Amino acid sequence: MKLTLPRRVYDAMLAASRAAAPLEACGLLGGVDGVVEQFYELRNTDAAAEHYNMAPDEQFAVVKEMRAKRLRMVAIWHSHPVTPARMSEEDLRMAYTPDVVYVIVSLADPQAPDIKGFTVEDGTPMPAGIEIS
Repeated sequence: MKLTLPRRVYDAMLAASRAAAPLEACGLLGGVDGVVEQFYELRNTDAAAEHYNMAPDEQFAVVKEMRAKRLRMVAIWHSHPVTPARMSEEDLRMAYTPDVVYVIVSLADPQAPDIKGFTVEDGTPMPAGIEIS
């Protein structure tokens, strides 16, 4: 699976991740056929540096908006303020949404942020290509 991110979406994810640090930022990406059209930042109700939990009411509202715009949830994104862009054990445990790319924005090196995507099959993370257009 491959995900195409417009530069404006990448920039918005990076800005949200930096603004939330040292806590994790999180949200959803809406699009069609792996091409992202809409960025959504959601509140991390856990307000934690090592994990996130999206506000259910915000999640519901975003999914409803995506449907109205004829988009589908193509990715779930979150930041790792001080660790690499790889799926942690907690990320894998929480990866129960099928057919999406899990996007991680790492700020471990603040001067060179890293972004990676993964799909999860039977509890195993598989790299998903991310193209920034």
